[in-house]
Amino acid sequence: MTITSIGIIGAGTMGNGIAQVAASAGYDVVLLDVSDAALEKGLAALSNSLDRLIKKEVINAEQKSQTLARIKTTTHYADLAQVSLVIEAATENQAIKESILQQVDQVVSNDTIIASNTSSISITHLGSRNSRPERFIGIHFFNPPPLMALIEVIMGKQTSPETLKAVLAMATRMGKEPITVQSSPGFVVNRILLPMINEAFFVLHEGIASPEDIDTGMKLGCNHPIGPLALADLIGLDTCLAIMEVYHKEFKDDKYRPSPYLIDLVAKGHLGRKTGRGVYAYDKK
Repeated sequence: MTITSIGIIGAGTMGNGIAQVAASAGYDVVLLDVSDAALEKGLAALSNSLDRLIKKEVINAEQKSQTLARIKTTTHYADLAQVSLVIEAATENQAIKESILQQVDQVVSNDTIIASNTSSISITHLGSRNSRPERFIGIHFFNPPPLMALIEVIMGKQTSPETLKAVLAMATRMGKEPITVQSSPGFVVNRILLPMINEAFFVLHEGIASPEDIDTGMKLGCNHPIGPLALADLIGLDTCLAIMEVYHKEFKDDKYRPSPYLIDLVAKGHLGRKTGRGVYAYDKK
């Protein structure tokens, strides 16, 4: 079982980042989204990311051209029929992911590995909806995919050892460091990280300290490169909330109850850097 080509569903931040990583590693990529406009936006972001690498002298202009040439865009699921691996990289919503994965299952071959880039949803559950659950796996890239070295490779209860081996080989070819984890909400990194971020919102909501002092305390006191509130703005407050809601539902434990302040900010549309305002205000120019 060898991965030679990769389909990616979703041209947003994660999807176009994964496409960049895959194409840069020499894989042929099919990037799918719901509209040409979404694909154009994703490709523009990908091109800008490659330009930044050129400025840093990590790659040259010819390598950028070669990377872009390996990426085909489409709005049709049928164009995924011949790829070795499909990675769903849609928003962190279980119903949306299930709908997408069902459509993928209908068009790909029996040999195709299907994966979700979920950061919190059960791979065992998503795989159980697939006609070939032994070929279903979780591949969790971290944001931004071109810069973050880690990939969590998540085994569902039905995932075969052969599927795992193929995905680990792919991650290594991409220059990433994969860790293998079992399917459980949040897996490893986010299971630890998101409750810490959520607790920072409780501390802020209770007026114990300012956002700046909370972040400074964690940076200097725990040697974190970025404070939890600034990190939440980078991740997206809606994503943070969605993950905490999954934990609260799945574990049925109030220690995972989302902070009311986090809920309030999301309700106001203050989602972090992507909207120009979250815990902090950002210049969107």
